[in-house]
Amino acid sequence: MSVAPAAMRRLMRELSELQTSPPEGIRVVASEDNMLDVTGIIEGPEGTPYAGGYFRVKFHFTEEFPAAPPKCRFLTKIFHPNVSSAGEICVNTLKKDWKSSYGIGHILVTVKCLLIYPNPESALDEEAGKLLLENYDSYCERAKLITSVHATPRMKPTEFVTSSSPPEASTSKPQTTKAASVTPALATAIAPFSVPSTPAMQKIATSTPAMPLQSSPSNVFATSTSASSISSEKTTTTKERLTSPAPLGTADSNVAVAVNIPVGAGPAKAVKRSAAGVAGAEKRKKALKRL
Repeated sequence: MSVAPAAMRRLMRELSELQTSPPEGIRVVASEDNMLDVTGIIEGPEGTPYAGGYFRVKFHFTEEFPAAPPKCRFLTKIFHPNVSSAGEICVNTLKKDWKSSYGIGHILVTVKCLLIYPNPESALDEEAGKLLLENYDSYCERAKLITSVHATPRMKPTEFVTSSSPPEASTSKPQTTKAASVTPALATAIAPFSVPSTPAMQKIATSTPAMPLQSSPSNVFATSTSASSISSEKTTTTKERLTSPAPLGTADSNVAVAVNIPVGAGPAKAVKRSAAGVAGAEKRKKALKRL
């Protein structure tokens, strides 16, 4: 199987366009080893008995392409009046209505329209055509059954999975607060204030309410004190420190008191004192005798 070089270049260009911007509900897959090995995938149109299904269409190019249409057939089993049990497709685009300007995309769009509007007048599957004309509900039930069995995968084909970014819930990153970096110097400074590692000390540290630090009066100097007051305080302090208690006085019994007696009055006063002492002694004796 081979085609002209010009036709080959045309196919490669069209395949690239279909993979970049495919029509709605249509995808194209080409083999990496053989670019002529092309398979189209059609998503079942909504509102039809083929909804939810994915139908594969195989292309076969001849040397006459693009003057003659390629041969196409369904690889996926389908219950349709214009599709035979072998997968052959009956559509005018692939026969008398073919034009050399048509390509893979045009064929797949035409086949998708055929799923929406079947033509029972030119039926390849006589049973499907007859049922469509006589009992449309039975036709739909049969087509849905075949679609669910043969054309509905458990997971959507990878070709129909959007290449856009996943939902925000999976891509968005939770906002986190970046922790500030701690330098060695800062770590050393805050180490005394860290909570102890032992459970008992942690309990004490957490249960004790934090009190504001207060400055000690002895360590605080008034900044508004004038120089003169400071100097006077220093002088007063110095004086108070230099002041010593008075020396202990001597006992009167142990210290002789020196009395300055005038020269002329000394003997007379001594005589008077002695006389008074004698008279007092006599009075005491008389008083004793009376008793």
